[in-house]
Amino acid sequence: MVVDGYKKVIVGIDGSVEATKAFDKAVAIAQINDAELVLVNVIDLRAYQSLSAYGGTVLADDTQKGAEALVKDYADEAKAAGLHNVRTRVDFGSPKTMLGTTIPTEEKADLIVLGATGLSYIERMFIGSVAQYIINRAPCDTLIVRD
Repeated sequence: MVVDGYKKVIVGIDGSVEATKAFDKAVAIAQINDAELVLVNVIDLRAYQSLSAYGGTVLADDTQKGAEALVKDYADEAKAAGLHNVRTRVDFGSPKTMLGTTIPTEEKADLIVLGATGLSYIERMFIGSVAQYIINRAPCDTLIVRD
């Protein structure tokens, strides 16, 4: 696998099997290029808007703590694999927008690595594909990792 020139690699982490595969690929690319690896988890705010009257803030805080623990575990694994420049980010917002434009622009990323989703055609019609959105709008290269 030849993937030269990447100095900052972002990988979307959500705890899924697909995200773990994307993480493994991102670690390999970062190792080859001696690149910085940024592990990102985006908490979708839409999930908390309807819960705000029912303790949504507490749920959001718990979710953020869980997300921070998740990306920290992945960061520890990346460091154990020999990477020295590893950072984590947990952000609130639309995963599409945050991973597709906001975070790569803020981070000046060279590459975004994502796991392929298992959505069916019908689900993609109604929900939309996060990966497709990111591919179409990212300011840098995007790699979708499949099974």
